[in-house]
Amino acid sequence: MRNLEIDGIGMTSRRTRERMIQRLQAQGIKSKQVLEVMRQIPRHLFVDEALAHRAYEDTALPIGHNQTLSQPYIVAKMTEVLLAGGELDKVLEIGTGSGYQTAVLASLTGKVFSAERIRPLQVKARQRLSRLSHHNVRLRHTDGSMGWPEESPFAGIMVTAAPDEIPPQLLSQLSPGGGRLVSPVGGAGAVQELVLITRYGGDYQRTVLEMVRFVPLLSGVIS
Repeated sequence: MRNLEIDGIGMTSRRTRERMIQRLQAQGIKSKQVLEVMRQIPRHLFVDEALAHRAYEDTALPIGHNQTLSQPYIVAKMTEVLLAGGELDKVLEIGTGSGYQTAVLASLTGKVFSAERIRPLQVKARQRLSRLSHHNVRLRHTDGSMGWPEESPFAGIMVTAAPDEIPPQLLSQLSPGGGRLVSPVGGAGAVQELVLITRYGGDYQRTVLEMVRFVPLLSGVIS
């Protein structure tokens, strides 16, 4: 039996999702794994019902608390870059947000540890992830700039808000054997770059991918 809420109807239907996938391919996303996962995950369940009809547009959407759900292209691009070095057994995500990017990562990696500083967002994300049976995710209400040290090192780290510079705590938690970190860098009101940092021992190789616009990475927690 079909689950209409998950499958969607009208502007949230699988046909609408397919148009999103075609657009991602036209924008240069090549990973078949990433495209298939984004085809299957019901993005419309990760925004408020009033915005569900816009879930598959190529735009960022508000999720409350001055935070946004990144546009599909950015989600696909960051995921594709993170996975380009091979399979990842353990990933750290900084900024759970709506939980959509978390769900994408959970579908493609062994285990996801996701940190969120705003508790109401974390609560909603937990409900959505549980509903979609993503059981390989651990969530923590914490200042994401500190990472998750007791679970490090991580084969991959994804930062979904923009710091002025990558926090050294996150760099230190990256696996020294080719661990990959993807993050916007630039902070609020600045020109931001999406960067890939790859760690080999004590050497961190940095590659600028493209210009982006993200909300800033803030410190502290909100209950």
